[in-house]
Amino acid sequence: MLDPSSSEEESEELVEEESGKEPLAPAAARLSPSRPGESPGPGGGGGGGGGLQPGGRAGGAARPASPSPSVASEKEKDELERLQREEEERKRKLQLYVFVMRCIAYPFNAKQPTDMARRQQKISKQQLQTIKDRFQAFLNGETQIVADEAFINAVQSYYEVFLKSDRVARMVQSGGCSANDSREVFKKHIEKRVRSLPEIDGLSKETVLSSWMAKFDAIYRGEEDPRKQQARMTASAASELILSKEQLYEMFQNILGIKKFEHQLLYNACQLDNPDEQAAQIRRELDGRLQMAEQIAKERKFPKFVSKEMENMYIEELKSSVNLLMANLESMPVSKGGSEFKLQKLKRSHNTSIIDMGEENENQLSKSDVVLSFSLEVVIMEVQGLKSLAPNRIVYCTMEVEGGEKLQTDQAEASKPTWGTQGDFTTTHALPAVKVKLFTESTGVLALEDKELGRVVLHPTPNSPKQSEWHKMTVSKNCPDQDLKIKLAVRMDKPQNMKHSGYLWAIGKNVWKRWKKRFFVLVQVSQYTFAMCSYREKKAEPQELLQLDGYTVDYTDPQPGLEGGRAFFNAVKEGDTVIFASDDEQDRILWVQAMYRATGQSHKPVPPTQVQKLNAKGGNVPQLDAPISQFYADRAQKHGMDEFISSNPCNFDHASLFEMVQRLTLDHRLNDSYSCLGWFSPGQVFVLDEYCARNGVRGCHRHLCYLRDLLERAENGAMIDPTLLHYSFAFCASHVHGNSHHMAELLGGSQPSTDGEGGKVSQSSAAEVETKKDSKKESKKRKDSKSQPNPEPKRPDGIGTVTVDEKERFEEIKERLRVLLENQITHFRYCFPFGRPEGALKATLSLLERVLMKDIVTPVPQEEVKTVIRKCLEQAALVNYTRLSEYAKIEENVGRLVTPAKKLEDTIRLAELVIEVLQQNEEHHAEAFAWWSDLMVEHAETFLSLFAVDMDAALEVQPPDTWDSFPLFQLLNDFLRSDYNLCNGKFHKHLQDLFAPLVVRYVDLMESSIAQSIHRGFERESWEPVNNGSGTSEDLFWKLDALQTFIRDLHWPEEEFGKHLEQRLKLMASDMIESCVKRTRIAFEVKLQKTSRSTDFRVPQSICTMFNVMVDAKAQSTKLCSMEMGQEHQYHSKIDELIEETVKEMITLLVAKFVTILEGVLAKLSRYDEGTLFSSFLSFTVKAASKYVDVPKPGMDVADAYVTFVRHSQDVLRDKVNEEMYIERLFDQWYTSSMNVVCTWLTDRMDLQLHIYQLKTLIRIVKKTYRDFRLQGVLDSTLNSKTYETIRNRLTVEEATASVSEGGGLQGITMKDSDEEDEEDD
Repeated sequence: MLDPSSSEEESEELVEEESGKEPLAPAAARLSPSRPGESPGPGGGGGGGGGLQPGGRAGGAARPASPSPSVASEKEKDELERLQREEEERKRKLQLYVFVMRCIAYPFNAKQPTDMARRQQKISKQQLQTIKDRFQAFLNGETQIVADEAFINAVQSYYEVFLKSDRVARMVQSGGCSANDSREVFKKHIEKRVRSLPEIDGLSKETVLSSWMAKFDAIYRGEEDPRKQQARMTASAASELILSKEQLYEMFQNILGIKKFEHQLLYNACQLDNPDEQAAQIRRELDGRLQMAEQIAKERKFPKFVSKEMENMYIEELKSSVNLLMANLESMPVSKGGSEFKLQKLKRSHNTSIIDMGEENENQLSKSDVVLSFSLEVVIMEVQGLKSLAPNRIVYCTMEVEGGEKLQTDQAEASKPTWGTQGDFTTTHALPAVKVKLFTESTGVLALEDKELGRVVLHPTPNSPKQSEWHKMTVSKNCPDQDLKIKLAVRMDKPQNMKHSGYLWAIGKNVWKRWKKRFFVLVQVSQYTFAMCSYREKKAEPQELLQLDGYTVDYTDPQPGLEGGRAFFNAVKEGDTVIFASDDEQDRILWVQAMYRATGQSHKPVPPTQVQKLNAKGGNVPQLDAPISQFYADRAQKHGMDEFISSNPCNFDHASLFEMVQRLTLDHRLNDSYSCLGWFSPGQVFVLDEYCARNGVRGCHRHLCYLRDLLERAENGAMIDPTLLHYSFAFCASHVHGNSHHMAELLGGSQPSTDGEGGKVSQSSAAEVETKKDSKKESKKRKDSKSQPNPEPKRPDGIGTVTVDEKERFEEIKERLRVLLENQITHFRYCFPFGRPEGALKATLSLLERVLMKDIVTPVPQEEVKTVIRKCLEQAALVNYTRLSEYAKIEENVGRLVTPAKKLEDTIRLAELVIEVLQQNEEHHAEAFAWWSDLMVEHAETFLSLFAVDMDAALEVQPPDTWDSFPLFQLLNDFLRSDYNLCNGKFHKHLQDLFAPLVVRYVDLMESSIAQSIHRGFERESWEPVNNGSGTSEDLFWKLDALQTFIRDLHWPEEEFGKHLEQRLKLMASDMIESCVKRTRIAFEVKLQKTSRSTDFRVPQSICTMFNVMVDAKAQSTKLCSMEMGQEHQYHSKIDELIEETVKEMITLLVAKFVTILEGVLAKLSRYDEGTLFSSFLSFTVKAASKYVDVPKPGMDVADAYVTFVRHSQDVLRDKVNEEMYIERLFDQWYTSSMNVVCTWLTDRMDLQLHIYQLKTLIRIVKKTYRDFRLQGVLDSTLNSKTYETIRNRLTVEEATASVSEGGGLQGITMKDSDEEDEEDD
């Protein structure tokens, strides 16, 4: 209960002070609505009414001078009309608030749903900016969060793509962006990145993901303490789930603009804390609704229905809905009330039958039906007057309730007889007898029992005082202490089903036939059954009872001839009148109020005197709630609230009132801190459900108003959940189409069997299938399903009647909804940015399909739906590209002089954005369009065709033979070829047609350029080593490889043209390498011809470089000339053969050069042939000279020079030539040729004995040659050839001959192998 607070009194005093300051302003214009018959005066109304507005002025304030009286009066008139409108609006809201308060105070139809989806906190503009700043600080390295490069790149991309997006800003403005949305987008954003990272042993991808999300949360949260945030979120989540009554009152005060003191006045005056008064109010309302239904049927004032036959059904629906509410109220436990009453403990009735109240009235109550159970607390405090007993004598007390057990206190001394002992009893007697006795222990030996000193018998009632009081005890005659008093407190609790009790005088026709004072109890047997019972002392059952159904209670004047009683009232029914009288006026008010609640009568009794004063005399004070409630009623009347409290709810248009409260509630909900998307909170749902049920608001009207309000918000940019729209639309469609179809069926009677009962079931299931997507939301709405009078499964709320207004409004809303949905699909990138809210786009498409249905039975043809969506996506392509080009600022360049390079740069930037848009569509929206994937492909092609116009324009202005546009092709082609749907599509083929001539032209020019570079390069070639070859060859192979890599990186999508390009490039590479090989061969031969033929010859670097060119050419030909895709390596084989042949020729030429040098050495030895003049002369000269001087060994210089030449040549070739195989082949051929030349020279001198000098030189040459080539890896099979054996044998024989004839003239030179010789050679 809300007791009147000091703030309330202060507010009242404030009102009185304001009224004192503004004597001319009527009270209604200040703070309260006008009383009936009152109206603001023309002079003071405008000024006084200004008190309603924050900026209003007092009536006495000076006004600016007006230019003319007519203009001033017109302004005053407008201002007066505005104030009157505001006052009427305020009155309406106050009246509406009274109805809402009663729904909150005593709900019996609805409860707060606990299974609704929890809404997330939404992000405001300021929060979005804060989040941006936090992420920017992280990217600038201003935070303590440690992160690797991959995570930083992911955050950078998220910041650029999501946080800085204008679509996100628009989403925040619409109220549909929550912290969870931004987190989910980041999670989806990084999943692909993490999956593409290389595997790391011991670190799973899931661990990386969770680590990244933890870092994201740390950045998002910033410096806030996570514990505080968690506590705040927990509290907000709890308030989102469930609300107390006080919170609901406060919420609807804010929604309806009700001031706190107004709420307090209304709360107290309506007695919202009194469940009995609220239950009585409901009974009166339901009775009024039944009477209204009968009046409508009698006067035939029906709403306009789509069928005349629905009128009778309408009356039945009204009555059955009231009967259902009666059943719900009847199922409420009687004991429910007071502090025990909680909203969430409400049990809903499952009794769907129609209760016939007439039959119930015929079942009269018996005395045994009325059962009361009372709890008594008896507390014995102390006794006074014990003077005759010795101070140490033991005394004690006993207590009992008539018919119950006896309890005893502890023992005490007579000098201090105090206890404070409490005894608890339970009794069914309305007037129980409580006996308390005082005993003292007997001291006599023969005494059998203790001595009773005194007793007291009390007859408490629930109205008796609760505090302790002194009572005089009845003592025996022989007791010396005649003035014994005992202090007792007896508390008798009132059971919940006892609504009032007390002594009354009564006389009636059928009961209480004698005018006599009796103890009466008003008992509530059930929610709809009350009985007035009279009781005698010590009796559990009532002596007589009167069932109050159908009686009307009212105040009455004193009746002549009835002695006893001062304040009269009566209960009247057809054929019966019972007159009651109380001894006190306040008691009469209490009784009349209690019986007024019990009878459920529409007439409200008014006391003869409005002002009641509290009677503060001792024990005759009744309960204070009646006078206080009257005091509250007086205060409410003083402030002009009585008309709202006493107004009959049945006289109001609750359809329009509910429309108002639902609209204001939706505005409040959309402006709170949650991203609700149009869904009400559980508390709001509960109040609206209860209002509809209690006041008979039709379900279709409720959802039509809801749809209209949601559509208005959605059209103004608010984010509304399409699933919510879908549910309300399905409800209305099922109501309008289903019931109309059913009536046609009833009237026609000749419908096909498919439209019969089975058709109704299918319609119902169709509606349910659409709406069961969110069972949480369904349970919220299906509150009236049990009010259905007959088992029609397709009626969403059990209502079979359809008004013309409902049908017309539905058709209007259906068209508005269709336009909205098509617009949202057209702007899907902006209405559902990054696929948020989750599942919204998919639900929108599903709802569009539902809206396009003509009724709830016939499914719309898929082609029709497809046509609508195709049209939307075609427009979406134009919208998306227009906004994208505006973002890229391409349009700014129109009409300005822009260089081709700048235009191409802008086009490439635009292409990147186009690809980004298509990728986002695939990532975030493709799933929603899964059923229409072909339309999304068409949308992408349309989108690309718009880009193609700008791309073609940019390429047309590019100068000829420039290749800066190829990156554009590569960018687009790499994206298109990876997309299964767009690969080789319309735009892709256009792109190929556009760039194919450029590619061909580029290859032609490159071929000509490479050919010219080969010609010029070899003319100026120095054959200095460069990498693996010469400068010209390196340049050639690099160009060929770069050209092929470039063409390969184009990834030409059309197979035939791509194959042609590859074939052409391979052929070009083959021709170029062939030219290179031939030019190198010619240069090799020319180089050899210019070198020395003596042993002074050293293999030049250029010769090795030429060999390396061949090696490199062979290696490059494998890469540059071989065809893939399983074809013959024709170009590769051809050039390989050429290279091999050329290498052979080069080796032959080089060997021939080496042989020529050896032949020169042998020619020098030929001068020593036996029988020649030169030989004789040399022999004579040496012999003569040797007698006088030491003559050096002849012929060793020649041998040493040759050996040095061979070794140097071997080392140079081994070191400089890159191909081992060619070296081995060269050395084999060189060794073989050298041995053949020596063998031939010896064969020519078969008949001659070798000169000693010839022998020594040959032995040295042959031995050293053999050893050196063996060290170079020449195989033994080659070394020990027959030629070598022939030479060896000849020289061995010659050596032996010389040893005999010369006598040691060889000076240690021999064909035998020895270590000494090896050391000497070294």
